Amino acid sequence: MPKSNITLGFIGIGLMGRPIVSRLLDHGYSARIWNRSPDKLVSLIDKGAKVDSCAADVARSADIVMLCLADDAAVEQVVLASGGIAEGGKAEALIVDFSTVSPATTRKLAQAVKDRAGMEWVDAPVSGGVPGAEEGALAIMCGGEAEQVARIRPILDCLAARVTHMGPVGSGQITKICNQLIVSTNLVAIAEAIEIGQRAGIDVVKLPEAIAGGWADSKPLQIFGPRMATLTDTPKMGAISTMLKDTRSILNICEDYCFDAQLAKVTHDIYRAAADTGFADADLSCLAKFCAKQN
Repeated sequence: MPKSNITLGFIGIGLMGRPIVSRLLDHGYSARIWNRSPDKLVSLIDKGAKVDSCAADVARSADIVMLCLADDAAVEQVVLASGGIAEGGKAEALIVDFSTVSPATTRKLAQAVKDRAGMEWVDAPVSGGVPGAEEGALAIMCGGEAEQVARIRPILDCLAARVTHMGPVGSGQITKICNQLIVSTNLVAIAEAIEIGQRAGIDVVKLPEAIAGGWADSKPLQIFGPRMATLTDTPKMGAISTMLKDTRSILNICEDYCFDAQLAKVTHDIYRAAADTGFADADLSCLAKFCAKQN
C-alpha cells in the first residue's frame, strides 16, 4: 500500500517515541499523535504531525496505531480506559506496541482489543536506545501473526537495521526480556570496570577504546563507557528506574518458567539499590556514580 494511503497513529512521545515519529515523517508517512504531556509534541507538529485530543481519536483516524509507553500500566490505560484505543478502534486496524511490557499484559490486551474492536496486535519492542532510534538502526523483535508483521515490515524498515518475527503475540516481549538481561548486566559490569580502573589509576576515558574489537566490546560499552568515565549524564538516554522495571520483568519470567536466574537476581538488586539511593530518575550512566558512592 502506498505511504500516502496509510495513516499512522502514535501514542507516547518520549525519549524513543519522538525520534521514531520523526523518522516516519521524514519517510513520507502521515501521523496522528497524542501524548499526555502536549508540550512534547511541538517539534513533531512543526514537521507535519497532526494532534488528536485523545487515544480514541488517534484510533479512529489511523490504520496502524503505534505505542511507545513507559510500562504495563501506561499501555493498559491507553488501550482500555475511557477515551482509549479500544473505544475508538476499528476492525482490521493494527496496534503495534514498541513498549517494553510483560508478555502476559501483551496477550491480555491483544485479546481485549480483538474482542472489543476487531483490532490486531503486534508486540514490537525495540533495542538500540535513542541513538538507534535517531539513526534508524534499531533492532525490533516482533510477536504476532506473520501476515500482520509482513504488513508493517516496510514501516519498520524505516526504523530498524534488523526486524525479526519471533512467534505469536507476546514473543517479541519475551525476546526483549532476554535482551534486557544481557544489557542490564552489561551496564553494571561497565560501571564496575570503570570504578576498578579509576581506583587502580588507569586513564578510564581510554578504556572503551582499549577494549574495542575484543570480546568485551559492546555497543553499551562504546556509548555508556565514555559517559560513565567522565560522569556525564546528559542528554538523558534512559532512566535507572526503567531498567529496574525491566529487571523485575526478567525475574517474573524466570519465576513463570521455574528458572532460578542468579545473575538476574543480583542485577535487579543493584538497580533497586541505585533507585533507592536517589538515582531512580537518573540516566543509566549514573550507575558509575552509584558504584563510587557505594564504595
